[in-house]
Amino acid sequence: MQNSNSTDNEDLRIFQIIDANLDRAREGLRVIEDWARFGLGKEEFVEKIKNFRQILGKNHLEVYKKSRNYIEDKCKGLTHQEQINRKTPEQIISSNAGRVQEALRVIEEFSRLHNKELSKIASEIRYEIYTLEIDLLSLSKRKNSEEILNVNDLYVITDQKKNLLTIIEDILIAGVRIIQHRFKTGTDKDHLQEAIHIKNLCKRYNSLFIINDRVDIALASNADGIHLGQDDLDLKSARKLLGYSKIIGISANNKNDISNALKDGCDYIGIGPIFETATKKDKKPLGIEKIKTLTKDLHIPWFAIGGVTTNNISYLKNSGFKKVALVSQLMNSEDPKGDAIMILKELSHENQGKWRGKKN
Repeated sequence: MQNSNSTDNEDLRIFQIIDANLDRAREGLRVIEDWARFGLGKEEFVEKIKNFRQILGKNHLEVYKKSRNYIEDKCKGLTHQEQINRKTPEQIISSNAGRVQEALRVIEEFSRLHNKELSKIASEIRYEIYTLEIDLLSLSKRKNSEEILNVNDLYVITDQKKNLLTIIEDILIAGVRIIQHRFKTGTDKDHLQEAIHIKNLCKRYNSLFIINDRVDIALASNADGIHLGQDDLDLKSARKLLGYSKIIGISANNKNDISNALKDGCDYIGIGPIFETATKKDKKPLGIEKIKTLTKDLHIPWFAIGGVTTNNISYLKNSGFKKVALVSQLMNSEDPKGDAIMILKELSHENQGKWRGKKN
């Protein structure tokens, strides 16, 4: 440190500024660290943030601490309305990441003449925090999606209908919390516009919105994830494009496909067809016993799909199947809301009550 014995007024004011911002930076880092530890359970991020705190602590020199009361801080205790408005972990992460970045920028500027090493450290950590914030927010979003997948047992896949948005809102009102949008004909422009409308509906009801097959539409509509078949883009390539904030589901009907999906890091699996279905006429039904064998050691969410209707939900439940995906039963229903409520009751009264949302 240069001029560390200097006690002129200007130096003391600068030291006081550095001291205050070292405290701010370390406090903000602790908030972020605790969310990474307790909220996300990500050890690698905890270690990284803890290391930042230790480095700053090591460089929090005694001369800075002694200047702490040189000038009375007449602005102590001032707050801002936005502090009260932080209601989600994501808002807390963003605000504290911003606090750390701002404090480090102040340290970087004011320590440049007196402590070049600290100025360099502050600059390096500040740039790391930009990436760290994005990573933590992505992991938080992913965690929310995983929780919805885990506690909800009904997965609804759309079909092309003139009144599709009305049907979707009806089943969201009923308590459905996972929607996969599937489209086969029409223009990409129309598909994107429709996807954006559905995404907005799903957001209103705290529901997952998943796009079938099309990574580009998923990205453009800010979908929560994508579902891929065996003939679609491979999972690893999709993950590179989507990042880690999105969930990726895989269709599988044999042991090898399931094994590959798990190895590549899929978030859930759709397994079927369990029964004969008009949407997969070329696929031979797997049947109850075959699917039981395929899923006996499966520890991620999986949904039985293919020919699932209100007539066989109870049979599936009694056979030990907890989660199902369906298309025609709700897309072609004269009362999609009523049918959705009935299916949810068959599957899980508890989950239906827990995740039922309401309009903002």
